[in-house]
Amino acid sequence: MRTPSLHLVGLRSLARPRVLARLAGLATLASIAGCVPPPRAEAPPPPRTVAPAPEPRPAPIAADWRDWPYSPGTWVYRRDARGSIALFGPANADASLTVRCDTTARQVYLSRAGSTPTPLTIRTSSVTRAVSVQPTGGTPPYVAAALMPNDSLLEAMGFSRGRFVVQQADLPPLVVPAWAEIERVTEDCRG
Repeated sequence: MRTPSLHLVGLRSLARPRVLARLAGLATLASIAGCVPPPRAEAPPPPRTVAPAPEPRPAPIAADWRDWPYSPGTWVYRRDARGSIALFGPANADASLTVRCDTTARQVYLSRAGSTPTPLTIRTSSVTRAVSVQPTGGTPPYVAAALMPNDSLLEAMGFSRGRFVVQQADLPPLVVPAWAEIERVTEDCRG
C-alpha cells in the first residue's frame, strides 16, 4: 500500500478549508435570502366600469304617416255584460287602445291609455279629425271619447287603407292596423 505523499496531503488539507469557506459563504447567502421579504404583490387594478350601451336611436319617422311602422300589438274582440269591446295592444299587457260598444247607452267609446285630457287626433286614409276626451277614472288610467254608432269616423277607422293613427300631445302616436274588430264593435252598437 502506498502512503500518500506529504505534498498531496497538504494540498488536500488546504483545499478543504476553501471548499468549506465557499460552502459557508453559500449558506450565509441562502440564509440572507431567506430573510428577504417576498416581493410585494401589486395592488389589483381598479375594477373597470363599463359604460352601458347607449339606447338605440329610434328609426327616423317617415314624413307620410301611412309609412310609419305599426305600434306593437294586435286586436282582440270580446263580448261582456255591457256589450262588446275591441282591444289593441301587446299580448299580456293593458290595452293601448280600445273601442267599446255600450249597448245600454248606445254609444261607442274610443279609449287610449293615459291620463292627459288633450284631444285625440285620428288620421285615416279618408278623414282626419280631433275628438275631445275625458278621463275614465279607472286604474290604469285611460281617456275616452264618446261617439254615436253611426259616426263616420268609426267607418273611416275600420276601412282605412291598412292602418290609422291615433295621436295625442306628449304621447307617441299609435299606428294601428285597420282590422275587422272595429267594425264588429260598431255593428254591435247599431243593432
